[in-house]
Amino acid sequence: MALTYGQFLAVFVAPPLVALAVLRVRGPPRASERWSLAGVGVLLVLALMYTTPWDNYLVGRGVWTYGDGRVVATLWLAPLEEYAFVAMQTVVAGLWAQRVAAAADASFVPRVRNAAVGVAAGLGVATAGVLALGTAATFYLGAILAWAGPVLALQWAVGWRYLWARRRSFAVAVGAPTLYFAAVDRIALADGVWALSSEHTTGIAVAGLPVEEGLFFLVTTLFVVQGLLLYDWVVARWA
Repeated sequence: MALTYGQFLAVFVAPPLVALAVLRVRGPPRASERWSLAGVGVLLVLALMYTTPWDNYLVGRGVWTYGDGRVVATLWLAPLEEYAFVAMQTVVAGLWAQRVAAAADASFVPRVRNAAVGVAAGLGVATAGVLALGTAATFYLGAILAWAGPVLALQWAVGWRYLWARRRSFAVAVGAPTLYFAAVDRIALADGVWALSSEHTTGIAVAGLPVEEGLFFLVTTLFVVQGLLLYDWVVARWA
């Protein structure tokens, strides 16, 4: 197909974003509409702030590269389209999560012992990532885990028990965007929009998708979904 990065976004990322936005606008009005949309906006800014240094570092290390003539221009080391992808993925996952998530429960009260468990689990993810950074073949895998661990530790400290109580709708909120973006990522890889370094990856794939890419879309979707569900809980308690 020889897609450019911009065409990839237009064909595979823009349609679900537009569809979810239309459903949101045409759906029944909700009292929390203003606050919930503000949550998506906050996460969009945080996603760009947290992802940009990490993304550019990995590009500089040669973990992935982009096909010749596939990008318009770069900002720092990453293509402009890369920043657009991060933003669009965040909005898609956010709007989807708010559409399928269970109603916020203002009665939930976090407990210190649960916070300790959440922190320990997140730091365990980060530690596994740091250890994996020491081997070339697991470098990308380790970079994802080390980068994701601190955010997961914070979110799980606040409300892993709250998320677990909503595990069915939570699984739908996380699962659908993860699978969709993993599938279109496989298309982009096959088409040569971008490519992963064989030196910095394990070479293990599931249904043709490198496990590192599947993990990346899982953790980034978790960031968004968990962030929004906990944000809605905070707003519900404040209200």
